[in-house]
Amino acid sequence: MNRIKEKSFKASFGGISAALSLIIMAVFGAFPSMTYAAPVFCGIFIAFSVIEFGSKFAFALYLAVSVLALAVVPNKEAAVFYALFFGVYPILKGFIESRIKGAFAWMVKYLIFNIAIIVGYLICAKLLNIPYDEIGFLGKFTLLFLWGSGNVAFFVYDVAFTRVVTLYIYKWQKYVKRLLK
Repeated sequence: MNRIKEKSFKASFGGISAALSLIIMAVFGAFPSMTYAAPVFCGIFIAFSVIEFGSKFAFALYLAVSVLALAVVPNKEAAVFYALFFGVYPILKGFIESRIKGAFAWMVKYLIFNIAIIVGYLICAKLLNIPYDEIGFLGKFTLLFLWGSGNVAFFVYDVAFTRVVTLYIYKWQKYVKRLLK
């Protein structure tokens, strides 16, 4: 009987996480200011899945949400950035931090972030026809400014993400398990 409860907990947790992720990206992604915030929030469900069920389950959830988001979420830019970075990063973050320490871990995380962002913008430019020359509020320095700002934001995101995961483990996990049993 315990195994049945465990499977039903896993299924309900995955289903609720996937549904909430798609709802968040669909509803909040409708606002241009939330294009990047929506996938960030959705990545938290992947982190919780890693904690509860391990990387394999979390990766399956990430793939399912990515495919569905790319298919049904109106804001394709949010879906692309979820699929390329914010959905998979919670899995990679745990892997990186458990095997690499200190400054080298940060270098690897920044490398992954920057590659994902560059690929994401290239995909968005080709698929969504977002012209780079229309974002020129700083002239030729606009992309450099946005790149630098994005890297600062990534640092804040990574630190905040760690704190949310810690809060989940020490405060919320017991309530989630009780709620879904």
